[in-house]
Amino acid sequence: MTAEPGSALRKDNREVHLARAGGMPLTPEHFRLVSTPLPTPGPGEVLVRNHLMAVTAAMCTMTVADDLPMPSYRVGSPLWGAAVGEVVTADPASGIEPGTRVSHGLGWREYAVLDATAVEPVDATATHDPGVLLSHGAPAWAALTRVARVRPGDTVFVSGAAGGIGTLAGQIARHLGAGRIVGSTGSPRKADYLRRELGYDELVLRNGSAVTDQLRKAAPDGLDVVCDTVGGEQLEAAVERANNGARVALLGALSGQLGGDGISAPTRLDSALLIRRRIGIHGVSLRDHQDAEREWHREFTRGLARGEFTFPCTRLHGLERAPRALSELVAGEHVGTVLVEL
Repeated sequence: MTAEPGSALRKDNREVHLARAGGMPLTPEHFRLVSTPLPTPGPGEVLVRNHLMAVTAAMCTMTVADDLPMPSYRVGSPLWGAAVGEVVTADPASGIEPGTRVSHGLGWREYAVLDATAVEPVDATATHDPGVLLSHGAPAWAALTRVARVRPGDTVFVSGAAGGIGTLAGQIARHLGAGRIVGSTGSPRKADYLRRELGYDELVLRNGSAVTDQLRKAAPDGLDVVCDTVGGEQLEAAVERANNGARVALLGALSGQLGGDGISAPTRLDSALLIRRRIGIHGVSLRDHQDAEREWHREFTRGLARGEFTFPCTRLHGLERAPRALSELVAGEHVGTVLVEL
């Protein structure tokens, strides 16, 4: 093994484990901060010191549900998720030098051992902020460029507009030529921010009057594209206001996740209306658009440098802060991508 010159590795490693499954809302009893021996990489592996990790709403579902398209978290085992760190020790056969910045999927711990094929070297000169690599824009980019395909002049509705996806989806829609962008959020404070800082033309409040009535006023000419992360009543209202030939991209089910019912987000849709207006509804997964993530990172980095995009995010400090960050995210206390610095 080779180690970064002059590096002094600690002898222990802190990890956040799932202590209890089931039950919402999330509480401190769901998690446990555990100290374990520092892991040692084997043949073809690298040891990464994590510096930054993302916290997403989907993680709360992974603590309580088993019927998911990705592995659920397991009681007694560490959580995982997107992270950026630095290789501190590497098997020479791995082909990765100590000191290399990498992105990978084993967050929620200070140190992670991974197969060299499971880390993605990062061009440290491409962006001064490694948090950009953890943005949630890639699903929105795939949805709006490959599935719903925003056209110049379109009216676009983004549900959950203050979240990690929503704060970028509105910007992407504008970048692609949308004429009017409407979003939904949970508070007047967030609505003001989305209008002032992110270019949303109008917002509907999920705790206000009927969403359909609000959408009728916010988008009097109907909706051409819907980028939905919520489901439930908001998706029903968006489909009711959809124009002929509208394209609907489904990216999440927050109404079920945040409502405490797990992954399910039941929605009543009028099939006759869908047929009559020729509305297309598609679930979006990056598994079907594997080139979208790298394309998004290039576009986002370039757009940030040119002032065409901004990166709304909430930064918190310390691994011990991560469980509370997830609980606060579920409660709607944060705006944009939620990052924890380790």
